Amino acid sequence: MNRRAFLGHGAAAVAGASLVRGAVAADAPAAGATRPPFRHHIKKAVIIGAVNEATLKPLAAAGFDGVESTAIVAPEKALEGRRLAESLGLRVHSVLRGWAEFNSPKPELVKATWDTTAAALRASQAYGGDTVLMVPCRIGGMKMPAPWEFKVEFDPATGRLLQVVEGDNAPYKAYMEAHDHAWDTSQEQMGKLIDVAKETGVVIAMECVWNNLWVDPHHYAAFIDSFHSPWVKSYFDIANMVEYSPPQGWIRILRQRIAKCHFKGFKLNPDGHGGRFVDPYDDSIDWPEVRRALDEIDYDGWWTNEGSDALGPVERARRMNLAEAGAAKA
Repeated sequence: MNRRAFLGHGAAAVAGASLVRGAVAADAPAAGATRPPFRHHIKKAVIIGAVNEATLKPLAAAGFDGVESTAIVAPEKALEGRRLAESLGLRVHSVLRGWAEFNSPKPELVKATWDTTAAALRASQAYGGDTVLMVPCRIGGMKMPAPWEFKVEFDPATGRLLQVVEGDNAPYKAYMEAHDHAWDTSQEQMGKLIDVAKETGVVIAMECVWNNLWVDPHHYAAFIDSFHSPWVKSYFDIANMVEYSPPQGWIRILRQRIAKCHFKGFKLNPDGHGGRFVDPYDDSIDWPEVRRALDEIDYDGWWTNEGSDALGPVERARRMNLAEAGAAKA
């Protein structure tokens, strides 16, 4: 199935949605200008480690709504963190579990990944969260297309890759096989975690983080749909996929599959190929268009700032407020 066929086939279809890179608006609205009439509010958070008073107080003072914690602790300890956060008007809305090894050839690593993810689901429940961010696996070490070269087609029944570029795909045979293996092993192990997700009331939210998998939004959506479960969704990082195509296109395709978002920036090189992570509003992202896309899909959840620690809580919150208001760059 190619991109256009999938758009017509799935619930992700949005007429006229474009994956062509758009120009970033240059002018910010004048002070006091009327904000765009967005229907939904997006809650602000940052990623932290341990949930403690020294970390939380400055965030509460800066106007954040909550945090995402990397601390996978026993439920009793997580409950203490929940009480502390709530006493400051904050919520621990998610646990960042991170890299998984579901495609490892070592059974002990697969089991350790499963056990850690189950522990993260239970910790998130005790924190008062409703998601666990997980990257199912990663592949590399073989020839693969550059991000801007991908032209993915896949079998909608199995998820198997049919091509990753136009023309000769023989050079990418090993990559395509590794990708198919990652699909199968991730589906098997994540499927076994769905019972824990149901028990805890916490969604398994899959993120793509330069792990060379699910680099096309239609393929990514098809993987999520393959579980036929509300307990497996996307944790969509707005900056991670900029090299492949603009994030607003991914949002309009993924739609209600998105459980949460990460808020960070990526600046493309002058030729539009490659680039580097930067702070939001120092980047190539069209934030007004991203905000419109999120509102179009009725997104009213969280976006969590990642990687902007040097800005300080007040400046981080300011930039997130600009994005929520649909403000263009100054």
